[in-house]
Order: sequence, then C-alpha cells, then structure tokens
Amino acid sequence: MQRAFDIASLKVTVIGAARSGLAAARLLKRKGVTVFLTELSPEQKYEEAARIMRAEDIPHEFGGHSDRVFDADLFVVSPGVPSDAPVLHRAEQISMPIISEIEVGAMFLDCPIIAVTGTNGKTTTTTLAGDIGAAAEERTLVAGNIGLAFTDAILHNEGPVNLAVLEISSFQLDTCASFHPTTAVITTITPDHLNRYHGDFREYVASKQRIFMNMSAGDHLVYNYDDPVVVDAVKTASADLFPVSSLQRLSRGGWRENGTLVIDAGEGKEIVARVDDLQVHGRHNHMNVLMAALATRLEGVSIDVIRRAVLEFRGVEHRLEYVCEVDGITWINDSKATNIDSVVIALQSYKNPVVLIAGGRDKDALYEPLLEIVKDRVRAMVLIGESAERMEAEFSKVTRVTRARDMLEAVNIARMAAQPGDIAMLSPACASFDMYDNFEHRGRVFKECVRTFCREPMVA
Repeated sequence: MQRAFDIASLKVTVIGAARSGLAAARLLKRKGVTVFLTELSPEQKYEEAARIMRAEDIPHEFGGHSDRVFDADLFVVSPGVPSDAPVLHRAEQISMPIISEIEVGAMFLDCPIIAVTGTNGKTTTTTLAGDIGAAAEERTLVAGNIGLAFTDAILHNEGPVNLAVLEISSFQLDTCASFHPTTAVITTITPDHLNRYHGDFREYVASKQRIFMNMSAGDHLVYNYDDPVVVDAVKTASADLFPVSSLQRLSRGGWRENGTLVIDAGEGKEIVARVDDLQVHGRHNHMNVLMAALATRLEGVSIDVIRRAVLEFRGVEHRLEYVCEVDGITWINDSKATNIDSVVIALQSYKNPVVLIAGGRDKDALYEPLLEIVKDRVRAMVLIGESAERMEAEFSKVTRVTRARDMLEAVNIARMAAQPGDIAMLSPACASFDMYDNFEHRGRVFKECVRTFCREPMVA
C-alpha cells in the first residue's frame, strides 16, 4: 500500500465530483498533493462542489474530461464513476495506476480497519460495530458508504484514531488495488446493481471478493455461513475465517444457541445477548449483531463492552424504521431496501398484511423471487418512479396494484388500501435517483408525507 509520504510527490487526478471525489480532492490538497478534479457532468449539477474547488484553489473542470486529466501519476476514482467509463479505459491503456477514494483515506490513517461489505445488512453491521468501538472509549471513525466519505471523515477528524469502521460498497471495491483491512465482514451476496455489472452476477460477486484480496493469515474475515454464495466466495481468501450462522451451531465464529447469540473469537465461547433482550428483531438482525460483535471482539474490544452496546442498539434510520401508528395502521420506512432481497427480508419481518409502496430506478433485477411472498403477504402495492410500469406488469398477477405520481399520492393511496392491523411500508426494491438525491432523501420525504397524513408527531 502506498503511504501518505509516497503520494505527496505525485500529481493526482480525481475522477468525479460527487461526495467521495470532492472529499478526496480536498484531503489530498490539504496534505500537499498536486491534485486536479475532473467531472463529466456540467457544473450546474455540482455548483457546491465547484464553489469549494474555487475556494480551496483546487484546479478543476466540469462538463467533460480534457487531456489535462492524463497529466498525472495516479487516478483516484469516486465510486459513482462506472468502472467501464471511457476515461478509465484510456487510463488502463496507458497503464495509469487507478485507486479508489477508500484507499486514499487509508493512506492517511494508521490504525486497525474493520471493513464491512455485502448486499444487505452492511449499514446496520457497520453502525453497531462503530457504536461498540465508541463504547470501548476508543477514538472510532465510522465512514464510507454509510453516509460520510472516508476521506471527508479524515479531513475533519482531530486527534488520533484507534479504530476505523467502514461500510464498503461494490462500487468502491471496483477500483481498490491495495486496500487492506485488518478485519473484513461479508454480510450477504445476492443479485444487485446488475445494471452496472453487465447483467452478470459473477462480476458483482467478484467485486465483493476484492475486500479480502490483500488480506493474509494474520487478518480476520467474518462471513455469513448461511449464504451459499458467500461461503463459495471466501474459499479463495487467505485471511483467517470466522463464520457466522443463525441456523446452526459452529465450533468458532458466531451463532445462535438456545435463544442466545454466542461468539468464539479465539477466547472460548462468550455470550453476547439473549435474543429477547435485543431492541432489533428478525433473523437478519441477529446475524448483523453477531457479525458486529465478532468483528470488534477480533479487534480486541472486551465482551462486556460489546454486550452493553448491543443491548443499547436501536437499529438504523431508513431500515425497517418505525414511523408512527394511526387508526391501527403501522407505518414503516424501509427506504434503504434498494434491492429484491431487502424487500423479501422486510416482508418476512411482519406477520400482518402489508400495503407496500415500491418502485424507483430499476437495477435490471428479476422480480420473480418476490412474487410468492408478495402474493402471500401484500394486500396491495402502490408503485412510483421509472420502474412502475415494469413492476405493475409483474406484480398485478399476484396482488392489487396502483400507480402513483409522487410520494404524497402514494402514501394517501396506501392509507386508503390499508386496514386496521396492517403494515403500510415503503420498501422500494429500486434505487432512488429517478426522483430523489439518495435513499435517505426518499425516506425523509416518505416520513414527511406520513406526518402530513397522520396529523400526529412522529418518532424521530
């Protein structure tokens, strides 16, 4: 891995002016690196980024990639830039080194790193692992795909950092070359983002495998033993393997035993918590708790601190988040459910009938795995966004479907369709970018619409 003192002598081009690219450019400039930022989209789309570039005297361009891009020793790529973008293809042709924004952050941080990836569960696992680190009175930095770019977190951090906990997406892993966490976690791997990976699930799996490509026998890899794709994927890993299961007892790693979550990180069997004492529910959350507990235990956090943090953990915003209950109808914000598997998990989490608000920007996923559970558990569906037409063609075969123009109309239709005792839930199965900035923005709009309709204070 290149260290900070090596990169300071280089000229670096940052590709992409979104959150991660902007943060990487700023951090590099602050560290004395000669940096140039380039963005394919027009400046009007990134007015705030352009203002910051000017204020910090960072050379930049918008609206295309000029030849100046290649007057560099190294490319740093924002995760939103597709790995097959023409500018990156040309860089590969001239043997230009390409790294991710995550690796830039790692250059300026000298501490253990827990890196969490997977299709689902990574935000909950990352958040809880960060909470455990903080409870241990460690100076813990939590960043990555979770909302705060890694380089941005380092840019604004003051003082030493004892532990970094990072949520890492496949997009970020695509351009990782030397990233080396001390503990990696793979939660699940199910079809997602296939529009980015040419419709090939194997490409997506290979991207996830990059999280452990630089790990060795002295490192730890925590993985989902109940997911056959994950089990197959980790066969090529050189790191020390620690499986986690909610279905069977294991000789090491983490598992559920007689209503209790248990880990063995090499210190013998240790009880994390009784399932009934947790504030988060469902088998998927039991797995998230086990993975976060095991990863932090492997990094030396005491089991007593882990227990305390686990019992205090209330989950994360936008993931099966309770909003309010009015007229016997419970409203749930699951805006983070941007893929099919997430929606399956959401529907499995409730026994009551569900009125489901779904739709957004399609990821070329197959909806067939959802059909049976929608038929069994969904009273009605309300569809929004670009994918509404395609989803209506699929799901009208198994349940009542209505299309809405926007979120407010969708919430009102859902309220009329729901009966006392029902769950009214936003769980889109799609990306948000056709209508919103991100899934957080979509979730906030949903909650505001529910507030308008319910006419009562909502739980924050």
